[in-house]
Amino acid sequence: MSDATTDLVREKLLEGIGVMEAVARDAALHATLAAAAEVTADALLAGRKLMVAGNGGSAADAQHVVAEFVCRLVGDRPAMRAVALTTDTSILTAVANDYGFERLFSRQIEALGQPGDVFLAISTSGNSPNVLRALEQCRAMGIVTIGLTGKTGGKMIGGNVPPLCDYCLCIPSDVTMYIQQAHLALEHIFSLLVERRYFAAKPSAARG
Repeated sequence: MSDATTDLVREKLLEGIGVMEAVARDAALHATLAAAAEVTADALLAGRKLMVAGNGGSAADAQHVVAEFVCRLVGDRPAMRAVALTTDTSILTAVANDYGFERLFSRQIEALGQPGDVFLAISTSGNSPNVLRALEQCRAMGIVTIGLTGKTGGKMIGGNVPPLCDYCLCIPSDVTMYIQQAHLALEHIFSLLVERRYFAAKPSAARG
């Protein structure tokens, strides 16, 4: 193994750590994450659900978050209501074929969403057309919206009145892999915060 290769490993790890350190110092982001978790827990307590979507690596993140809700994050406890809009290949291919890729998630929200639900939109650029269309659908249906994105937030936070996201978490980087690394950390903390608030309000459920 060459020194250049191991130097690259160290360089990329340190760059990623730098982004995470910036996230760890961002008090405004922490407050937004806490507020987003609170509104999500309250929605679940009211009998509503969390829907999550993204493309590529963000699709994997969507499924990861939902797995934490439905299965568990750390301790054993009952399931929480959540669905990933990235997993049903029949729906995905039918909508993409009949209506276009941009409606991939909005069509599912139209079918499954209810006022008071929460939609977590994941896009490192903030400009994914199908994610933006889904956020617009949520706006029309009275669904709370949370965005996970990169440095600028893209169209997820810009150029819309009112903004497409009620809560938007922008990672201070324009490098996709570092944004995704930070997203995963925040997704885990989000799941933990929702879980704690939800089961604090429903202690009998936490005991099974």
